Amino acid sequence: MRVTLYVYLQSDTGWKAGVSIAPEIDCLWRLDAGWAEEAGHEAGQRADGAADSMLICETLLPLGKAYAAMLSWNYAQAGVAAAKIGARPWYRARVSAQKAAAPAGAALSRPQAAEALRRLARTALSPDGHAGPSGGLIVTEAMPRHGSRFAAAALPPAAALAREACFAAASLQGRALLRSEAQALLGAAGAAVGRCDAALQLAALLGRLRLGSAVAAGRARRRKGGFAALRCQRCGSGEAQLLRTACATCGSSSCACCQACLTMGRSRECGLLVFGMPAQSWQGASLAPPQVLPPAADRLRRWGLSPAQAAATTAALAFLEQPASSLHAAPPVNSAPSSMVGSHILTNRSSGLSCHQAAPPVNSASPPGRFASSLGVTARARLRALLSCIPKLPGLHAAAESHTRSVIQPSPRPAFLLWAVTGAGKTEMVFPLLESVLLRGGKALLATPRKDVVLELEPRLRRAFPNIPIVTLYGGSPQRWESGSLFLATTHQLMRFREAFNLIILDELDAFPFANNELLHTAAARSCRPDAKVLLLTATPSVQLQRLARTGFLPHAKVPVRYHRQPLPVPRMLSVPTVSRILAIGRLPRKLLQAMRQSLERGAQVFVFIPAIRDVHSMVMLLRKNFPDPIEIEGTHSQDPARGEKVQQFRDRTLRVLVTTTILERGVTIPRSDVFILDANSGVFNEASLVQSAGRAGRSVEDPHGRVWFAAAERSASQKRAIRQIKLMNRAARQGGYLNS
Repeated sequence: MRVTLYVYLQSDTGWKAGVSIAPEIDCLWRLDAGWAEEAGHEAGQRADGAADSMLICETLLPLGKAYAAMLSWNYAQAGVAAAKIGARPWYRARVSAQKAAAPAGAALSRPQAAEALRRLARTALSPDGHAGPSGGLIVTEAMPRHGSRFAAAALPPAAALAREACFAAASLQGRALLRSEAQALLGAAGAAVGRCDAALQLAALLGRLRLGSAVAAGRARRRKGGFAALRCQRCGSGEAQLLRTACATCGSSSCACCQACLTMGRSRECGLLVFGMPAQSWQGASLAPPQVLPPAADRLRRWGLSPAQAAATTAALAFLEQPASSLHAAPPVNSAPSSMVGSHILTNRSSGLSCHQAAPPVNSASPPGRFASSLGVTARARLRALLSCIPKLPGLHAAAESHTRSVIQPSPRPAFLLWAVTGAGKTEMVFPLLESVLLRGGKALLATPRKDVVLELEPRLRRAFPNIPIVTLYGGSPQRWESGSLFLATTHQLMRFREAFNLIILDELDAFPFANNELLHTAAARSCRPDAKVLLLTATPSVQLQRLARTGFLPHAKVPVRYHRQPLPVPRMLSVPTVSRILAIGRLPRKLLQAMRQSLERGAQVFVFIPAIRDVHSMVMLLRKNFPDPIEIEGTHSQDPARGEKVQQFRDRTLRVLVTTTILERGVTIPRSDVFILDANSGVFNEASLVQSAGRAGRSVEDPHGRVWFAAAERSASQKRAIRQIKLMNRAARQGGYLNS
């Protein structure tokens, strides 16, 4: 995308630069005091003072380079070091040239300012970053109240366009969308498609939203030499994920494009990214105090929760409705890309474009009594980020993990861990929490890693909240441009939001693809409003989360029993050869065969988990040889195009035995089922995976005592920890009086 670069003179500030996607709007805003006053009055705010003069570069520039040129001019005038907006090594010469071409402009005459603008534009167009001769670039001067070459543009009256701008800002609230996506959303909302750019530019000038380059120097610690790296402003990826190629859109020979979020649409250096501002920045607080709600006990009663569910939900509600000021959250840390909480954006009201300002280095001094002095700066920064509710908890850096025991002073944080065993009814416990935010006029998001879970949860949420507008988002969702109060989405969709939600619930945060994915952690953090609360929902929290909960740094509640109030099935060990050996000899071990026959004879359906996709078909054939008709046996895995159909047949009891990989360790509930995990000592089956797979058994009231077998050639530490965790949960349920006698 190419845009217009201009400079304008105001008596109190001197010459300032701006960039516009609709220059006719900037001319009217800057030069026509009556038009600007009418537009500002319609929007409910005062317009900026009229400019004394305005110089426009007739040659359109690539957005990213025009944006850098604007910052160079304005930083030079403000006396800010140009290094703050530097990017790649070859860019340093360009920044230096731009700064030389844009001296402190308050004393510049109009001819001098015009020549400086030409040199700046030439520098932005130069492949090597040198200014070169400025001839050939035309700069047009437009005087105040004497019109401009854009005056004849077909635009509605100022008041009408201001209404369109406010409508666009309201529709895009809390979003972070590429230009084409913003236009699609506005078109779906009923806006005039032909005037989208004009409405967006005026909304940015009014301060209602922010415009910027999709790939720009981001909010990160400056590298050695003082230059901040380019970063995708949508997903947060750095230089390692940027590919520079010739771009037919802007004409640049080296336009950076982010490869990490390519499936969400091309995020390019010349691409426009629209940031919807959160409502509270110009409409006041949107979340009412909890005092307007009925008592928590009355609200919980309507959901019919079990005693264990009610106790955990009560604790989560108390956390959620606690004033943010009393949580003593640590300030956000900007030492690493993964620790960004909704990038701080410095809005340039001169053009409506925004600068993701480089953050200052993290203070190496640790607050007294909070962190041990032995922590390094990086470890301390990551740990502080973790403790201030950034939901990158599963991916805690190893350095921070090794020092978490140094934390000695527990305090509440704006994240809450709901640790509930598999089959405990986590979804039902979430309903009162969503209700608390929705009744107070806030927005809530329930994010889960997989599309199939989203589709399963959608009808349950619609039944629970029939009068609430619910938006379901996943790849190809027909609702992707709709607005609502309650959002149900896959975690990748969070990249399209920015400071949008008062409550974010991260379901199965330890599961693929959210686990250890820095991009999704950043997306989740950026989608939180500054006062948002985060609920972490899982049956198998990571070692780091368990340690933080145990030491008091992470508020949490446990639900150690399922809704039917029976103990969890404890896995039994079965010593058998490896899967590869079993397949090689073509015969099931006698003990394994006998255990499977017992399961089928009692009427159970059988999960058979194996670690490798390549062995699924062979295991199916071997089982069919040992269990002839009428026992129906099938296999599926992540690469199976018929996986959904086979899972549905298993749910319908058409299939009795299903051989699968860890792809089905979550999200599939069979009323009467037994579980066999072969090669349970494989590295594929860690503690969390074993607990989740074992959780497929014993989930229904009709069959609460399903059987689980860990079949392996040897006992692994993961098997022992998984069994220990299940036993500890059963002990906690028994001690809490939650089990039926």
